[in-house]
Amino acid sequence: DGPRHDNEDQAVTTSEITIRRGTAADSRPAFDVLMAAMQDLFVRQGIEWNLDPETFWGQMEPLIGHLGVHAAEWWVAEDPSDGSLVGYARSVERGGLFELSELFVRPGQQSAGLGGRLIDLAFPSGRGEVRAIIATTDMRAMARYYRAGTVARFPIISLSAIPRPADAGELEVRPATLDDVAELAAIEESVLGHPRHADYPWLFEHREAYLYSRGGRPVGFAFVSRAGQGPIAALEAADQPPILLHVEGRTHALGMDNVSFEVPAINEVAMRHLLERGFRIDPPLTLLMSSVPFGSFDRFISFGPPVVL
Repeated sequence: DGPRHDNEDQAVTTSEITIRRGTAADSRPAFDVLMAAMQDLFVRQGIEWNLDPETFWGQMEPLIGHLGVHAAEWWVAEDPSDGSLVGYARSVERGGLFELSELFVRPGQQSAGLGGRLIDLAFPSGRGEVRAIIATTDMRAMARYYRAGTVARFPIISLSAIPRPADAGELEVRPATLDDVAELAAIEESVLGHPRHADYPWLFEHREAYLYSRGGRPVGFAFVSRAGQGPIAALEAADQPPILLHVEGRTHALGMDNVSFEVPAINEVAMRHLLERGFRIDPPLTLLMSSVPFGSFDRFISFGPPVVL
């Protein structure tokens, strides 16, 4: 009859694979699965692969650790013959927003039903008022995501450039602290529909945070770091260019030789601004898939790297 998919704590064992809940000790093996799966996808899509695993692990370890601690569900697939991880899936939940953050299976184990078993556990049907996934354009994975009740809404486009000096012009800018979380959360709830209270302490620890105001009234926020930019939100779409200019200027001041933004394709203001600044579109595209339309993505730039919104 196959393994049970009821999210109980016991492991699920088939003749070849054990599926169990993830632990902190699985963080680096899971990352290695991610890297193997992404490299395979890049090669199949004819995209140059130039990520050094150790360097990228150094950048990603804090985020992956945070996702592990705050996961709504985290399941790993283990080869019982040698204990190696061959796949994993993880989700996060913020209020009514239930988001599949990762689903990766080693190339040699793909197209054998393992991904479907993992997604059933990490992203169970019926959970969440809004179900969302930032999906790759792997056709096999997309079929699973449609079966999981989500629909492709629009692409999310990576735009990158060598940062240049810039500032926010007429907007008032001040560094934000944890004392400002209520203001940031109110902006994000207005734009995205769901604040990320479990993530704000991590964001403030690992990224510079800025509040932007006009006449003393907050109009947006941004998080900036060497490891990635975002989230970035503005109450009015027209305020995004000065915010993006300030972020670009901060990355230049940090000595970064490249800055990248994850821009929803329907965010016309941000797309046109960055393209006019000389930013280039980098492959691969990702897709926002969701169970229902939500958010005002014409005023939002996602968390980078593109793991969660």
